[in-house]
Amino acid sequence: MFSAVARIFRTPDLRRKLGFTLGIIAIYRLGAHVPAPFVDYPNVQACIAGQASGASGLLSLVNLFSGGALLQLSIFALGVMPYITATIISQLLRVVIPHFEALHQEGQAGQSKLTQYTRYLTIALALLQSTTLITVARSGQLFGVTGVPECEQVLTNSAWWAQVLMIITMTAGTGLIMWFAELVTERGIGNGMSILIFTSIAATFPGAMAAIWQSRGFEVFLLVLAVGIVVMALVVFVEQSQRRIPVQYAKRMVGRRTYGGTNTYIPIKVNMAGVIPVIFASSLLYIPALIAQFNQPAVGEEPAAWVVWITQYLTTGDNALYMLVYFLLIIGFTYFYVAITFNPVEVADNMKKYGGFIPGIRAGRPTAEYLDYVLTRITLPGSIYLGLIALIPLVALSTVGANQNFPFGGASILIIVGVGLETVKQIDAQLQQRHYEGLLR
Repeated sequence: MFSAVARIFRTPDLRRKLGFTLGIIAIYRLGAHVPAPFVDYPNVQACIAGQASGASGLLSLVNLFSGGALLQLSIFALGVMPYITATIISQLLRVVIPHFEALHQEGQAGQSKLTQYTRYLTIALALLQSTTLITVARSGQLFGVTGVPECEQVLTNSAWWAQVLMIITMTAGTGLIMWFAELVTERGIGNGMSILIFTSIAATFPGAMAAIWQSRGFEVFLLVLAVGIVVMALVVFVEQSQRRIPVQYAKRMVGRRTYGGTNTYIPIKVNMAGVIPVIFASSLLYIPALIAQFNQPAVGEEPAAWVVWITQYLTTGDNALYMLVYFLLIIGFTYFYVAITFNPVEVADNMKKYGGFIPGIRAGRPTAEYLDYVLTRITLPGSIYLGLIALIPLVALSTVGANQNFPFGGASILIIVGVGLETVKQIDAQLQQRHYEGLLR
């Protein structure tokens, strides 16, 4: 293992790519701590330090993906969330708008156009999200109802031109992050956006574990660490699990050449949806809390009954109803997203076009029905697995006093494991090309 790591640094090309990636990561983390204009940095830091449970709902997820930069109102406050949202919207539009599906099937030229559309949508979403963030910060509700005057005065200037400057700065920061990600993909190691998400989440690990140590003691800290290692091993096992459907290609003559006659397989992963259902469920559960927040009564008046009910049951994850709704939403969104991203009819048509068939299954419609049957069966344990992993931070919130950015559960553990495995595979492949011996044995 250590000799393989040494070979990485002895290979000039790999060493240069690794150094470039680490340099971009350092700049990205530096920008996460640079405050935007007209932000009262001491007040913001005091509020962050005084928070016991952190942000909740979608705000917690955005803060997690920004590496804690959101609540600091830094120039990279929005992080990679606008790009993630734009990518998800682009995938959904392929189902609704035929033009996007046609671009997807055009190959490299069509993919380039889709990428350009995603960039434009990212900037538009960054404008919208930065405007919302500045509006919430100006209203003094960024950290919730704390009763601390410093948390209600996080901006030093509330003039319109100051707000416009802050919005432009945060939007430009999102564009810069998008450029960083493309540079890492082109000149570094791994997928650039995934690497930046990995960095943002990993940056919250030390603070989350230190908070558990300080609040619950060293024994609970060791217990959480042991459970986290077990959970990580189980996540690696499930993420690598797949159902391989055998496919055979018949031999065919084209001129004097013989094509086909090979055996391969279609890999169907247990967790084909990745972390997307968790993001969808968190976003949808945040909507009732957002509606209740905008319907708060005036001073001296009693809140409406439905506002009290939402505030009590659908804003924090320390009650059974919230966990049940969250779990069921994740299962539903898993089936929804898998149905969008994997089209059995399209796969069956492509197999039939090139002479491929599943042994014992007729080509065409029977193949599509068989693929749909297998996909439905294997998505059920995958969705339950996703739901259980997503509930770990909520259980930790009510047992050990951790916040919803608990490192060993939810979206954080799925992204950390997924990106880590993919990056190690890429390094291993490049080592095998140069030394005929990879990183893993």
